[in-house]
Amino acid sequence: MNKKVTTNPSDSPFPSPLLLVTANLKGSEPNIITVALAGILSANPPTAYIAVHPDRYSNQLLKESMEYVINIPSQSIVRTADACGVVSGRDVNKFKTLGLTPISASYVNPPLIDECPVNIECKVKEIINYGSHDIFVGEILMTHCNEDVLNANGRPDVNKIDPYAFILGEYRKIGKSIGFYGFSSKK
Repeated sequence: MNKKVTTNPSDSPFPSPLLLVTANLKGSEPNIITVALAGILSANPPTAYIAVHPDRYSNQLLKESMEYVINIPSQSIVRTADACGVVSGRDVNKFKTLGLTPISASYVNPPLIDECPVNIECKVKEIINYGSHDIFVGEILMTHCNEDVLNANGRPDVNKIDPYAFILGEYRKIGKSIGFYGFSSKK
């Protein structure tokens, strides 16, 4: 039997996706925030969430606009993604400063980030304050994928997207496939 020890609950090695979220108000410059507290809440209706600290500039933008775009960066822009979380959009236009390209979304005002191979447009349905962060629950309106990250069946290919996770203060690669849903019951 393994010997278990306890650690600080905030030091959990729970992997989180590293995301770049765009938000803005009509007529204002779009902002980008780096988010690691995020995920999918429901498949039907398709629903995602992001958690943003109330002190962050984007929190105000999200509350006023009630929409956002989740942009999934590939490992090739990890340095840029990190930089988006180090400076505030109150002081810096991150698109211009970091050389990122905004593209108009189909249903929401915040732009997609061209350099990210996957972009997910969301409309905020609920805001829940939970401890240190506000949870922005968003209905997924549209998902955009670069054509070159799709497989032969037209589905997103994780290896081509090349996403990564945030764990214990570090960015970590997501490894190769070790199974698929239901493989344990296949003969």
